[in-house]
Amino acid sequence: MTPFIYSAQSSRIIFGAGSLAGLPAELKVLGISKALVLTTPQQAALGERVATLLAARSVGVFSGAVMHVPIEAAVEARAVAAQLGADGCIAVGGGSTLGLAKAIALTSSLPIVAVPTTYAGSEVTPIYGLTEGGLKKTGRDLRVLPRSVIYDPELTLTLPYSMSITSGMNAIAHAAEGLYAQDGSPIIALMAAEALRALADALPRIQVNPHDIAARSEALYGAWLAGTVLGHVSMGLHHKLCHTLGGSFSLPHAETHSAILPHALAYNASAASQAMKIMARALGIDRVPQDLHGLACRLGAPTSLRSLGMLEDDLDLAADLAVQTPYPNPCALHREALRELLQRAWEGAPPA
Repeated sequence: MTPFIYSAQSSRIIFGAGSLAGLPAELKVLGISKALVLTTPQQAALGERVATLLAARSVGVFSGAVMHVPIEAAVEARAVAAQLGADGCIAVGGGSTLGLAKAIALTSSLPIVAVPTTYAGSEVTPIYGLTEGGLKKTGRDLRVLPRSVIYDPELTLTLPYSMSITSGMNAIAHAAEGLYAQDGSPIIALMAAEALRALADALPRIQVNPHDIAARSEALYGAWLAGTVLGHVSMGLHHKLCHTLGGSFSLPHAETHSAILPHALAYNASAASQAMKIMARALGIDRVPQDLHGLACRLGAPTSLRSLGMLEDDLDLAADLAVQTPYPNPCALHREALRELLQRAWEGAPPA
């Protein structure tokens, strides 16, 4: 067995349909009496519902969370939290809202309670990201790891089908890259494989019936495991490309993951044969990169950067940015090979 180091980073997990009702009791356990509820503008009504549930334990709702956490939004949210005297944040929503809560916690150490409504997975990671001057920078800090996470599958029933699938593909990417991470371990491999199995089983069932609570529960379970993998290991080429495309070219986060993943796996396949075998077994497929591309097509997930608004003229700059900062990856990073990868992803072609 390859030597490894595993350092557990745990949040308190409350999982089950209807578990949102236990949020006030959870705040009492954590000693939070003045919670600021965070949402995106689109989920402001859900934020108000949560604030009503909390009654006197809520100091209000801030619905200014936006994709990729621009520094301007972070500064505004930090000021609001300080002005209202908040002693904790409740992040209700997906990765954008969690990202904003982490931006607040990074400078204030306010505890976060996460109430995810997508399969983003960031609710169980100490990873944060901020976009400034057209560049998205990420980091790790245990101050931003949520203290508690309430997984209520009922909150995902209204998640539009397209967002459900792209968010699910995002979660699959977390688990897939965790299998060839340089700082992986046997427990990470077990969680990653189980996450892939659960998501591959749940997403086609959601396609048939988006209101299937059992399928929604299994997808949320898979997303929790995939997010836990993400929080414990270093991500490679796939995630670095997605952060570059999102932060520098304003592409939507989950959709970009869906388009890039098969190509990034094809790039790394020759140096990650064991990881590919585990993925194939867990997903029930043969050729991982090609069959994942096929799965995305069948589910109706985005497979083309062009369809997401990426300009072909920007692919050269994206390739340049992708090799500016070294990071661990199974295969060496070569600018021209990455440029070809981006071209195929832009066209929506199957991975090479």
